[in-house]
Amino acid sequence: MKIIFMGTPDFSVAALETLHEVHEIVAVYCQPPRPAGRGKADRPSPVQIRAMALGLQVRHPASLRSEEVQQSFVDLAADVAVVVAYGLILPSALLSAPRFGCLNIHASLLPRWRGAAPIHRAIMAGDTETGICIMQMDEGLDTGAVLQRQTLAIGPEETTGALHDRLAELGAQMIAATLAKLPLVGEVQHNDAITYATKIDKAEARIDWTKPAIEVDRQIRALSPFPGAWCLVGTERVKLLGARLGHGSGSAGQVLGGLTIACGEGAIEITVAQREGKRAMAAQELLRGLTLPDFLA
Repeated sequence: MKIIFMGTPDFSVAALETLHEVHEIVAVYCQPPRPAGRGKADRPSPVQIRAMALGLQVRHPASLRSEEVQQSFVDLAADVAVVVAYGLILPSALLSAPRFGCLNIHASLLPRWRGAAPIHRAIMAGDTETGICIMQMDEGLDTGAVLQRQTLAIGPEETTGALHDRLAELGAQMIAATLAKLPLVGEVQHNDAITYATKIDKAEARIDWTKPAIEVDRQIRALSPFPGAWCLVGTERVKLLGARLGHGSGSAGQVLGGLTIACGEGAIEITVAQREGKRAMAAQELLRGLTLPDFLA
């Protein structure tokens, strides 16, 4: 097939590589390079970097609304467009241009967790499973008919980073299988099961030790590796990047031993943490260079 690929972050790369092995990628659309790093130089996205390495044509318009951009998309005469965490809303003229329309790889079991942060929100909510849906895109926010779906269990200590990587690989496998079966009739989403995965706000990252341990554990795992849940150890901000439910009880924020911390109800055990300006490290390594106070704030 002649495919237009539309994606930007790391999550999209596995699908791009898988489709490139079998199909003709006539163009890759991604977000424009953004200022990053200390020098704030423009940095291309992971998809752009990989597409250029594969010798593919890359386009990164800041908007898809102009007639010129839309016509150049139509002129590609693609069989299908595959969209994976692209970051721009597709106008109706683009949705209907390819022969089989535009298909989206979405990292949730739609209609649960429509929106920007489905992996984070699934872990934060305590979901025991998530998955991938291949959706026929329409003009709504993740409202299209689901062509294929597959469930994936969420591990009890799994972080967003680890689950992200597993879902990216599953999505790549599923889109390849879906394209081989086109045309397909999709399953209409049921409105009574809708939830929305709003974008993660950095204000959500500060840990409140008065909350139950189960909520703190989910928060830490959901925000790992980015933006990283954090607390104060004395006057130093420390990111907590891995956790499990611990044993014991005490006053909220009390250090019970090692890196087991009492919460409003129960306790958690920190397994991975990161001090300011340093790399992430296992709890035992962290404790060799950091003396903990009686309480964390």
